[in-house]
Amino acid sequence: MNVAMSEQALQRENVEFLGTGGRSQENHSVGFRPAFMDHETLAVYPSRFADGRPAPMHLLDGLPPEVVVTRTASGRVATVKPSIISGCTLRGELDTRDAAARKASELH
Repeated sequence: MNVAMSEQALQRENVEFLGTGGRSQENHSVGFRPAFMDHETLAVYPSRFADGRPAPMHLLDGLPPEVVVTRTASGRVATVKPSIISGCTLRGELDTRDAAARKASELH
């Protein structure tokens, strides 16, 4: 957790979890929703588009300003606090991508 979360980090995670059920595209059908959690505060943030609509995948642009570290010249979120991790919520509880992959395989 020493590296700030970025779009590149999310892309790497998508490659790492391809075919495991740990990606939104693979676990949405069993009820998972993409989300983030701040390990410092334990706050959970559902993934959202910049305008606040729920997003079907992990997007940084909808995270609140207090977790944003840097933005691009166009205003998009470039990085967020290193304590932010991606995961998925199911029935109101956040699971890491590893845990979501395990649960998704059990639910399929």
